[in-house]
Amino acid sequence: MHSLKAAWWTAITVFVLIILGLTLSRPAEAQQGQWIAAWGSSMQGLSSGTLTNMTVQMIARPTIAGDAVRVKIENTFNSQPLTIGAASIALRNYRASLVAGSIRPLTFKGLPSVTIPAKGLVLSDPVAFAVEAQQDLAVSLYLPGTNVPITRHTSAYTTSYLTPNGAGNLTASENRSAFTSTKTDTYWLSAIEVYSSAATGALVALGDSITNGTCSTTDAHNRWEDLLAVRLFLAGTETAVVNAGISGNKLSHAKQRLDRDVLQQAGATHVVLFIGTNDIEGGASAAQVIAGQQEIITRVKAAGRKIIGATILPRAGWTTAKAAVRHQVNDWIRHQASFDAVLDFDEVVRDPANPDLLYPAFDCDGVHPNPSGYFVMGQAIDLESLLGLP
Repeated sequence: MHSLKAAWWTAITVFVLIILGLTLSRPAEAQQGQWIAAWGSSMQGLSSGTLTNMTVQMIARPTIAGDAVRVKIENTFNSQPLTIGAASIALRNYRASLVAGSIRPLTFKGLPSVTIPAKGLVLSDPVAFAVEAQQDLAVSLYLPGTNVPITRHTSAYTTSYLTPNGAGNLTASENRSAFTSTKTDTYWLSAIEVYSSAATGALVALGDSITNGTCSTTDAHNRWEDLLAVRLFLAGTETAVVNAGISGNKLSHAKQRLDRDVLQQAGATHVVLFIGTNDIEGGASAAQVIAGQQEIITRVKAAGRKIIGATILPRAGWTTAKAAVRHQVNDWIRHQASFDAVLDFDEVVRDPANPDLLYPAFDCDGVHPNPSGYFVMGQAIDLESLLGLP
């Protein structure tokens, strides 16, 4: 009798362990949830340099948590195929060092390497990997080729780490002493997506250098949208924030890359359009700036997303005519445009004594806010009007 009871309990135990094993090993896609772009970087061109048989390590900070992860790698501006010989993701500890035991290999359709067509992109396979919001991740790519052209995002305000040419594949090595060079560009890596059952979506900020972060502090994550991401996290929401800013952008550039950098981001639900200063600097009329913004509004709404407008900041050195164009466009943004909400950044950072200039305490160079200016911009955003959040 005792042996029968023991056998029965053994069978029950095995059954429970099997069920637990199936649950824990179930692919992320089978769970209730969705893929959300938790971090992004808009590729903008080719570097003048090349790389040969070496490994690069990019640092990224996701803005929401997830149970699984995959990365997007772009070969957008290369007329040749790009071969990634190996790739990995890990938790970053400090500078180039990684948290021990955290390295996970990335695969592509089950294979450790992938060749991306000219001007193409690829998503890695999902990998079970617990990601926390505001936690630094390190994505390492091995380039086995010779003189490999580099698709990049310049002035990323985050440090990337590189081995010397010829160092080979170090994607799986916990010893990062070979990563002796640094860059503030991001190579090939354009998004980190997390799988989340709690996330509501992603807000993508489409803009120029004031969104990209000129005059912010490298590795400090103190741009206006960085603070917005932290505020959303502290408010208990699961809304990701993706920076799709590129320095020097005009409306013509924004329209060209709207699909790739914004609408095709996984889980994108909201778009912030913060652009126009470079158009005015280049001589565009108010009607031209308004028409360009209206085209983007129409396309975003047609894609089923909400769009938030942002007023254009003062700029030192502008003629009276250019300043007048800014005022006309801002008046349209505030009172006539069909945005779902408006961020009045102009009101936040302009000088009360001279509204055509940035307030001195927030002014970096007459064009861009300094970190204090970015802080007040991010702090002034009304989360309720932006996303319907408390």
